[in-house]
Amino acid sequence: MIKNIHQVKELQQWEVLKRECVFEGQPWIRLWRETLRLPDGRMVEGYYQLDQRDYVEIVAWQNGKVLGLWRYKHGPRRVNLGLPAGYLEEEEDALRAARRELHEEAGIISDHWKYLGAFCIDGNRGPARAHICVATDCHGVSSSVSDDLEEHIGEWLTPEQWRENLELGTVATMGAALAVYSCILRNFQEKGSSTLTVFEGDIDDQ
Repeated sequence: MIKNIHQVKELQQWEVLKRECVFEGQPWIRLWRETLRLPDGRMVEGYYQLDQRDYVEIVAWQNGKVLGLWRYKHGPRRVNLGLPAGYLEEEEDALRAARRELHEEAGIISDHWKYLGAFCIDGNRGPARAHICVATDCHGVSSSVSDDLEEHIGEWLTPEQWRENLELGTVATMGAALAVYSCILRNFQEKGSSTLTVFEGDIDDQ
């Protein structure tokens, strides 16, 4: 039932009565089985939660273009276009992870960073978040040294090229699509428009 907006403050959290780990595949995942009590008193048994690591998506700008990576991803089961990205290490904040991953994956650094926020990747099944970071005035410093399983090929793309790839479905992962929309095609209003508003302004460390 849709309630009146003035009743938002009346919404309550669910209460976790019991929680047991039923599978552990560290350092990547942990599966939990929970017993819950809902605000209306109903009991829910066998509600599963999946713990995964937070990760960063990096929008790296250079001369009006953004670095894209073509690679195979085993989730969508195909080669697709994405952004430099990677998991946060233990005790590592998002910007530190973004700097490290951009250097490791592409041999690129920047002194100008902006942290745009973190977004839960599955609102029902776990707390893992995608952290979106933007780097401007990027420049190469060395060959990349990455321990990723998949090979990748880098390509600098204009905002218009990113829009075209989104429409073609070659951007296949949610975190990358979110970062492209929010940091590259922000304020893009309608298909076919020639007006693209890219990420602009001073970008400083968090």
